[in-house]
Amino acid sequence: MKVLVSGGAGFIASHVTDKYIDLGYDVVVVDDLSTGKRDNLNPAAVFYELDIRDPRLFEVVGDEKPDVINHHAAQIDVRTSVQRPDFDADVNIVGSIKLLEAGLAAGTRRFIFASTGGAVYGEPDPSLLPADEETPARPISHYGCSKLAFEHYLYLYRVQRGLDYVILRYPNVYGPRQDPHGEAGVTAIFALKMLGDEPCVIFGDGTETREYIYIDDIVEANVLALEKGTGETYCLGRGVEVTVPELFEKLAALTGYSQEPLWEPLRPGEIHRICVSGEKARRELGWKPKVELDEGLAELVEFFRGKLETKPA
Repeated sequence: MKVLVSGGAGFIASHVTDKYIDLGYDVVVVDDLSTGKRDNLNPAAVFYELDIRDPRLFEVVGDEKPDVINHHAAQIDVRTSVQRPDFDADVNIVGSIKLLEAGLAAGTRRFIFASTGGAVYGEPDPSLLPADEETPARPISHYGCSKLAFEHYLYLYRVQRGLDYVILRYPNVYGPRQDPHGEAGVTAIFALKMLGDEPCVIFGDGTETREYIYIDDIVEANVLALEKGTGETYCLGRGVEVTVPELFEKLAALTGYSQEPLWEPLRPGEIHRICVSGEKARRELGWKPKVELDEGLAELVEFFRGKLETKPA
């Protein structure tokens, strides 16, 4: 089987690429390296440095003829989506459609889409948490809108052209290779700043919650999605809310950090509370998260500690 992974030089998709290669699949990576890193690329993968909006994409996909496309390439910065909604839609909707059309023209039989298990829901009523696949999707950021819009396009293509697809809605994913610079998971930002004894900022009033799932568990879902879940959407969570101050305290204990956090208002487009249920994924995919938060955070801290120790003076 040949799998094309878009965004395969990024944090999550590079781990997915590694696992696919370990399992013996032929993997093609398409990434423009705007946020992905060349160091993340698996040397066993065929690599094309290419934006998914580039007209050459049709030629590349046509030449490679992947059996499956695993689509992770995206504009993922909520703040950028609010500031530049046209750019966000161009990448996350138009670019995604171009990749989908290229795959269908090349005979691709299955499309796996990495969506969001937070931004698509907006601010659900707390009584509806953990959110699941039936919870109303009412995004309050352009990023959430663009991800949800492409989910609808996948359904449309299934009705009109028989597309075989599966949608995976991720919570906050963390682990080694996560980018602590710019728009990144708060876990990586806190870990690196704490190891450098730098100030950490908490946005909001401290009651905001997120759900955190370790990268290995997300990779496992992407493996199962190669064959299971046709035409379905799956939230990948354990349904556990964690406040940002709780996360801060866990990482402070792991790093020996002693500073108090700085506080700033919640940013536009950011949600207040979210967590998602993984019950459907457990029932239909046979998936469940195995790595507990404390264990995963310890792995993350050791990764960044090792990076700092090997960094040239």
